[in-house]
Amino acid sequence: MADLFDTPGDPAPKSAAPRPLADRLRPRALSEVIGQDQVLGPDAPLGVMLASGSLGSLIFWGPPGVGKTTIARLLADETDLHFIQISAIFSGVPELKKVFEAARHRAANGQGTLLFVDEIHRFNKAQQDGFLPHMEDGTILLVGATTENPSFELNAALLSRAQVLVLKRLDLADLERLVQRAEKELGRALPLDGAAREALLEMADGDGRAVLNLIEQVAAWKVEGKLDSQALATRLMRRAAKYDKSGDEHFNLISALHKSVRGSDPDAALYWLARMLTGGEDPRYLARRITRMAVEDIGLADTHSHRVCLDAWETYERLGSPEGELALAQAVIYLALAPKSNAGYAGFKAAMRAAKKTGSEPPPKHILNAPTRLMKDEGYGAGYAYDHDAEDGFSGQDYFPEGMKRPVLYQPVERGFERELKKRLDYFAKLRLQRG
Repeated sequence: MADLFDTPGDPAPKSAAPRPLADRLRPRALSEVIGQDQVLGPDAPLGVMLASGSLGSLIFWGPPGVGKTTIARLLADETDLHFIQISAIFSGVPELKKVFEAARHRAANGQGTLLFVDEIHRFNKAQQDGFLPHMEDGTILLVGATTENPSFELNAALLSRAQVLVLKRLDLADLERLVQRAEKELGRALPLDGAAREALLEMADGDGRAVLNLIEQVAAWKVEGKLDSQALATRLMRRAAKYDKSGDEHFNLISALHKSVRGSDPDAALYWLARMLTGGEDPRYLARRITRMAVEDIGLADTHSHRVCLDAWETYERLGSPEGELALAQAVIYLALAPKSNAGYAGFKAAMRAAKKTGSEPPPKHILNAPTRLMKDEGYGAGYAYDHDAEDGFSGQDYFPEGMKRPVLYQPVERGFERELKKRLDYFAKLRLQRG
């Protein structure tokens, strides 16, 4: 793993092939790791475990390039455990059996094994279950690494035997420290002005490994003076944003977009929409979700909002990308600035709960049609008041099942068009009370 160091390593021998910068700067102790203080600090989980001498099995959850492999290797060094690294992508049951057998032999000779499993979420349920007995009898201390949410990707049995530690993207200050250590190792400063240096850090997108690779490229250039950000952008391709349309980033970003719209923040909503589009999200998925926002969070407070979304969706279908995406962006702006109400949504959910609770209660007989004499004899339709014949076009009859207490399901808010609907609702409630 090519990240997170605080002091440079030994230079390569002159007779050896040049070592990558990341390898030369690999941390040699946990105290040299940059970032992840929330995990490694004296009062943080790993700091407390190491101080008490009670290291347990762990799951490292975080994006690429933040030090998962490095920290696991250094944990083995600091606890005198034999370090074994495997990848769930390339390992199956036969390889796991060999690893467990070798760990048993070491245990018999008095040495423990720290088994680091990269991409552990790629193992299926049966393979994950295979770790359990070896964790429980102390044959291995498991340290798994995953970029996916362990709550969804790992078995509950495995999670109950390991502590999940969240590793975060490196911030710009952490990445700047990496640049400074690299410059110390290289013996010279990078040929970048201040703006270009900041642009380089942003290109890494919180990935320590990525910034070291970028540094190595820049350091190899033979240039006079310092490059500005435009010259840097010309020479370097910006790193693609991390985005998995079926993974955590997908759900996190659509949640951010939805909540920004609900929170009436068009700038934030546009940003998250753009993040998803630049990440390769299907605009049709976004069109569907935007329409859902109109239904759930705006509802009848702005009856035009649904039409805006459907029109934007149709416009995208006709224009395609990238022109059609502008229609989706305009719909997002409209929704963010529209009055908000979830009264219809809440009322419908309350109606669904009431429907399940009352089971198969029939409608009251006075609102049932009676096409046959038998049905008329049974009282179907008897006493029905035709609303158009009533004063104000409102009879005030009860339409709920007989014996069911009348619920209040739809409660409009004092915003947008629902303010008018609330007046109407209150008006009919007053008439209903007057007419018994």
